[in-house]
Amino acid sequence: MPELAPIAALRHRYLRGDADPLSELDARLALANSNAGKNVYLAHDSAWSRAEAGHLLREVLDIQPLWGIPISLKDCFDLAGFPTTCGSAFYKEQNGTAATDSAIAGRLRAAGAVITGKTHLHQLAYGITGENSDYGDCLQPRDATRLTGGSSSGAVASVQEGSALAAIGTDTGGSIRTPAALCGLVGYRCSSTLNNAALWRGGAHLAPSFDTLGWIYGDLADGPHLAQAIFNIPLAATPPLAALRIGIPDVEFLHDCDPAVLSTLNEWQSRFAEEHISLPRFDAQIWHDSLEIFTPLQASEAAAIHRGNFQHFEPAIAERLAWGASFPSAELTALRNRLTAFREQTAALFRRFDYLLLPCAPMGKLAAGVDHSPTRERILRYTAPASLCGLPAVTLTTPGFEGGLQLIGPLGSDADLLALSACFGAS
Repeated sequence: MPELAPIAALRHRYLRGDADPLSELDARLALANSNAGKNVYLAHDSAWSRAEAGHLLREVLDIQPLWGIPISLKDCFDLAGFPTTCGSAFYKEQNGTAATDSAIAGRLRAAGAVITGKTHLHQLAYGITGENSDYGDCLQPRDATRLTGGSSSGAVASVQEGSALAAIGTDTGGSIRTPAALCGLVGYRCSSTLNNAALWRGGAHLAPSFDTLGWIYGDLADGPHLAQAIFNIPLAATPPLAALRIGIPDVEFLHDCDPAVLSTLNEWQSRFAEEHISLPRFDAQIWHDSLEIFTPLQASEAAAIHRGNFQHFEPAIAERLAWGASFPSAELTALRNRLTAFREQTAALFRRFDYLLLPCAPMGKLAAGVDHSPTRERILRYTAPASLCGLPAVTLTTPGFEGGLQLIGPLGSDADLLALSACFGAS
């Protein structure tokens, strides 16, 4: 029998009667908060999760696509009976206990998933390293010398430690792609066209124009099943690989990549080339002003959400919010006009290529306990183009290689992108 990806394998064990949700959950929860800071989860109640698992009925296994699958929830989404901190002690106190589930929590439970807890995040989801002065920096369970990356820091840590098989996260400027890449896991961020107010009900935004939902998981082959179960994305047929053209930025764009990241890129180029996929280079000069557009627009939208509360947050974030509040409307209008042009130029790339491939970050690891003030800008140069355009992306990693790549599809191509990436998974 071919090897199955983790979620598919557990479902197979359930179907054969070799496992049950309570026993599986107990084994998973025994691994929870196994990183050095014991802070993978900001809210975690084993008894509550066991009660949830106990509600599952065997006869609905074939109906509920995530029946008995342990999945964690980023702590910027409401879960009835728990506070929603957004990574901030101030908001934990202000928000109090959620009375109802967020839409995404409701979808998980309707699909039969067992929520293992609410995970750590960079404060307000406004950072990419996973550092947090209120709840401690999130260190990788497998290596306490490394940060997880963020802002979906606890999400990636929950999958790395094994307490969850998938983790709901958000990606505004790389908050799923980057931690997945740094921790050797898979990440998926959806197209902005899949986002709507109903889906975000009970979720805290950072910058609504750029916020996207997604998840971190262990194997590419599980991606289409998760997307169908949570987003109702239909399963797509596997494309003829030899007909594909995947564009890669020119060497100039990659000038600051660590050798380990370039090795990962070379490894995936070789894997794609073995399938006779064409891998032409393109001039990435069109992306040179991505940060000039993204960071002020993101800061402006975040400032509007958190207005009046800046003083309660970490100094670097408070300064960023104050900066975002300082832009006059005329300047924001000019930036949005530049954004329109940027999106048109990037869309033109997909008239030449089916997908784009580039690193998620120029480094393969983030050392704990060092100054990361320059890190955010270095990473955003790689992640901001897809963020500005609302494009779907899947993070590709390889055991034994550091860092990861983002395979980016055109807007709305989620089903096809996930089907393609699944070709390179376990089964």
